[in-house]
Amino acid sequence: MNTVTKKNKKLILIAEDDISIRTILSSDLEEKFDLKLTSSASQLWKWVSNGIGDLIILDVVMPDANGLELIPKIKEIRPEIKIIIISAQNTLLTAMQAIEKGAYEYLSKPFSLSEINKIINRAFSESTKNKNEVIDKEAKNELDLPIIGRSSLMQQTYKTIAKLVNTDLEVIIIGESGTGKELIAKILHNYGLRKNGTFIAINMAAMPKDLIESELFGHEKGAFTGANSRKSGKFEQAENGTLFLDEIGDMPYDAQTKLLRVLQEKEFVPVGSNEKLKTNVRIIAATHQDLTALIKNGKFREDLYYRLNVVPINLPPLRLRFDDIKDLVNHFLLKCSKEGLEKKEISDEAINELKKYNWPGNIRELENFIRRLIVLVMSKKINKSDVEKNLQIINSFDSYNLRNSSQNSLSISVEKHLKEFFKLHDDNLPSSGLYSRILSEVERPLISICLNATKGNQIKASKLLGLNRNTLRKKIKELQIKTLKNDTKL
Repeated sequence: MNTVTKKNKKLILIAEDDISIRTILSSDLEEKFDLKLTSSASQLWKWVSNGIGDLIILDVVMPDANGLELIPKIKEIRPEIKIIIISAQNTLLTAMQAIEKGAYEYLSKPFSLSEINKIINRAFSESTKNKNEVIDKEAKNELDLPIIGRSSLMQQTYKTIAKLVNTDLEVIIIGESGTGKELIAKILHNYGLRKNGTFIAINMAAMPKDLIESELFGHEKGAFTGANSRKSGKFEQAENGTLFLDEIGDMPYDAQTKLLRVLQEKEFVPVGSNEKLKTNVRIIAATHQDLTALIKNGKFREDLYYRLNVVPINLPPLRLRFDDIKDLVNHFLLKCSKEGLEKKEISDEAINELKKYNWPGNIRELENFIRRLIVLVMSKKINKSDVEKNLQIINSFDSYNLRNSSQNSLSISVEKHLKEFFKLHDDNLPSSGLYSRILSEVERPLISICLNATKGNQIKASKLLGLNRNTLRKKIKELQIKTLKNDTKL
C-alpha cells in the first residue's frame, strides 16, 4: 500500500472489507494511481476528514458502517470528491440509494477491472457535478419495489433507472409484453421530481384511433357527435405529473405530429377549441416494437422518436435472465401470501423446471403461473412434478393458440386485401354481387389446393373440406377447377 503520494498522481481511497477484492484492485491500479486501502469505514472517515484523497471506492457493507449512510457525510465536508459504490446487494433500491445519496457511480459485484478503470478515468476527466439529492425518508421506509433480479442485464437497467429518477428527461422504455414497462414508469414517477403530481397511463394500442386526440388533449362540447359536454384530456389530468404513453408505436401518425408540437411548445389545443392551454407534464413512453423499423416504413415520426428517446431503458425478456427466476418466484409466493392465498414453498428442482420454459409472456406470465400453482397444488410445497404437469397444460394451450393465430393471420390478410380493393374503387364502387365473387375467389384456391394435397382423390378432398360429395363435384364444375386425369370419382 502506498503511504506517500507521488507527484502528479491521483490518490484513490479504497474501503472494502473483502481482502481479495482489495488485492485485485491494488494490483491493477497501483501503476496509475496512488492508493490507500482499508477494511474500515472509520479509517476512511479519518482520511476524508483530513482532506486526503481525490476519489473513493467504497463498499456498501462494511464491518463498522453502511457505506450508503457514509456518502452524505463525506459529501457534506468534501463535496468535490467523487465516490464509486461497489456492492453485492444487487437490487434496484441499492442502485437508487447510491446515486441519489450522491455517489458518482454504482457497480454491482462481480465487476470487471476494465469497467472500473473506465469509470475512474471518466470521473477524473469530468468537472465536479452536484449529486447531493437525498431519497425522501418516508418514501424509503415505504419503498417496496417489485422489480426483482440480480442478473447482469438487470444491473444495467437498475443503474439507468437510478440515474433518471431525479431528472425530468423524456424516456422510452423498450421491452416485450409482460416485462414490466408500466412498473418502471411508475417507479420513475413515484420516486422522482414529480412524485407529488398525478401519474396517468394510456395505452395507444387499446384506444380507438378516432378518439386518441380527444383522450390526450380533451374536447369541447359539440366538438363531434356524442360530445355532450367538455372533457379534459390526459395532458390536463397529468398536469405537474407524468403521462405514460404505452405502446407509442401504435399512435396514429397525425396524433404523433400533434404530440411533437406539444413537446416542443409546451401547449396544446383541445379538440373543437381555439384556445391554447399550457402544459407541464413529463412524458414517459413505452413500446414492444422496433421504432426505427417503423420510421423506415413511414409509420413513426423520426423527429418524435429522437425527442422521446432522450434516455432509453431496455427491459430484457425473462428468457434472457433465467438466473432471476428463483428470486421472482419467492417474491410472488410472498406477495400472494400477503394477499390471502395459502402460504407455500417451492423446491429447487421445481425452480430448475421453471427455467426450462421459454416464458413468452415474461414476468406477467410467470406470476400468473405461480398463482395457479398455489391454488391447484394441494401440498404445502410445490415440487418438480407440479410444475411439469401445469407446464404441459400451458404447452397444449400454446399449440391451440398457434392454430388460432394462423386463422387470425388469414383473416387479417383478407381484411387488408378488401381494404385495398375499396381504396381503388373509392370513387366508383363495383357492381353488385361482390359477396359471391369474393367467396368464389376464396373457394377456388382452397378446393384446388385440397385436391392437389389428396393427389386428386375427390373422396378424400370432400372429407378434408367437410363438404358433401355432390357439393364438391358441383363446386368443381362451377368454379371450373382443373382436376387430375386419374381422379378418384365421387
